[in-house]
Amino acid sequence: MLKGRLLHSASYIENGVAWTAHHISQRQLTLALAFAVGLLAALAAYILHSLIHFIQHQLAEHFANSNFNWYFLVFPVLGILLTMLFVRYVVRDNISHGITRILYAISTKQGHLKAHNTWTSVVASAITIGFGGSVGAEAPIVLTGSAIGSNLARRFNLDSKTIFLLIGCGASAAIAGIFKAPIAGLVFTIEVLMIDLTMASLLPILIASVTATCFTYVLVGDSSLFSFTLSEAWCVERIPANIALGVSCGLVSLYFIRSMTFCEGIYGKLSSHPYIKWIVGGLVLSTLIFLFPSLYGEGYNAINILLNGRGEGDWDTLLSHSLFSGHSELLILYVAMIVATKAVATASTNGGGGCGGTFAPSLFIGAFAGFLFARLWNMYVTEIHIPEENAALLGMAGVMSGVMHAPLTGVFLIAELTGGYRLFIPLIIVSTVSYLTIYVFEPHSIYGMRLAREGKLITHHTDHAVLTLMSLDTVIERDCSAIPPTMMLSELVHKISRSRVDVLPVVNDSYHLLGEIDMTKLRHILFRTELYHRFTVKQLMTEPPTLLGVNDPMEDVMKAFDTTNAQQLPVVGTGNELIGYVSRSHVYSLYRKMVADLSTD
Repeated sequence: MLKGRLLHSASYIENGVAWTAHHISQRQLTLALAFAVGLLAALAAYILHSLIHFIQHQLAEHFANSNFNWYFLVFPVLGILLTMLFVRYVVRDNISHGITRILYAISTKQGHLKAHNTWTSVVASAITIGFGGSVGAEAPIVLTGSAIGSNLARRFNLDSKTIFLLIGCGASAAIAGIFKAPIAGLVFTIEVLMIDLTMASLLPILIASVTATCFTYVLVGDSSLFSFTLSEAWCVERIPANIALGVSCGLVSLYFIRSMTFCEGIYGKLSSHPYIKWIVGGLVLSTLIFLFPSLYGEGYNAINILLNGRGEGDWDTLLSHSLFSGHSELLILYVAMIVATKAVATASTNGGGGCGGTFAPSLFIGAFAGFLFARLWNMYVTEIHIPEENAALLGMAGVMSGVMHAPLTGVFLIAELTGGYRLFIPLIIVSTVSYLTIYVFEPHSIYGMRLAREGKLITHHTDHAVLTLMSLDTVIERDCSAIPPTMMLSELVHKISRSRVDVLPVVNDSYHLLGEIDMTKLRHILFRTELYHRFTVKQLMTEPPTLLGVNDPMEDVMKAFDTTNAQQLPVVGTGNELIGYVSRSHVYSLYRKMVADLSTD
């Protein structure tokens, strides 16, 4: 009975897809799907935050009202364990590094994200964050929104370019829905996901962003994640301080990225021992949270304290439930320790088996770094006063811009999120300087650096983007008429007469490439019949100009053709076994077609 209903539903879907293909243009369909993606992404964000708050509320009833909260040692470890079991036995797939997975899908899988990505990240990150994991919910929601866009596009049999566009719609809708910041969602898609902004892509992304924002207002009202009231207007005299803050944010961003990478490398070595990873990650995380309770969860409450504090009494609430409680003279040390340990806490959460992103941690560490900078500046530079709450806001934009290599996203997100448009100039200064500072040391964002090392990162450079999107596997000609080294010249001539290619590979019994016969180099003997039984293929074969590996990036393939000036090059596996040949004309023809497709508005 159930099977019959499922088949009946599937037939309805297929009929709907077929009707759509005949009655609606692709442009109209794309706009409709962008609206649907925006709606579903906002709903996913609402569900995730509702789950997080529900779990936190249930656990909060058991929190003790004392300076030393021993539950901080228990809940984060339990949350990581539950998440690890869910991923290991229910999902059975890697769902960490959400935004990196999107970039990987765009560059190597034609934008194909698995169907389970539309919900598994929501469940896993809700458990992790709800129990106190020191990560953010933004990257899981961005993955969810992008997966919704990818799967809808594939359901309607749309081309790769439209799949990329709807992935961008999902990402922008996720950011816009979480923060009620449609412009930031649009800019995030351009800067971080490298989706090129053309007239054809602008409208769908805007529709998705605005839809997600409006629907979020319907679901949660006018409340915002952060509140901010400008206490002192910005003045030109603060430009040197803003530049110095930008440099500081860039260096903090570099520290955050390098620390995350180092810690992830340590946990990566324990990948074959998941329960040891859980024990190590859980112990490190719970210990840090016990010492510095501000690291618990996303940390948005601590950020709001920094943004709205008006005196030492407000700042001292950061020290509650910690070993520093009651010692306001140690506030600077506490804040500095938070900046130093947040990356370790985030890496330990994910490394131990949890699920979450680095978006919220970058905002968190930025607020603390900005506050710390302002406090130290006011202590030693008395001529120009910097309001700590303003500096915390600017620090959020600065560190996020540096970590994500997205200065415009930092500017517009913080401006839209807090209504801090009267700080627009210092936001631009801090974000730009932070980006320029970290770029000197790290040319790629925390999301793109892993793919960049493998040559699989899409960029706004059209030539590089096309080469990244091209796959060597799709241009290999596997039917290449291989011949043995013992073949006589007479048989070779017969073989050549029936072949359509100029190069024949020579292989042994194990199909290992020994050399090749290039008939353009044998014209002087091909028609001398008296030599047909005097020469074998082994005597006539030559070394290939170069060998291509089956996993070589297309940029290296193009360089190989330019360097050797060859028309065909062999592709071999790790054991030198012949996979096939790649034709120069075929590669350049596909390259020109993809450039034309990407350049079409």
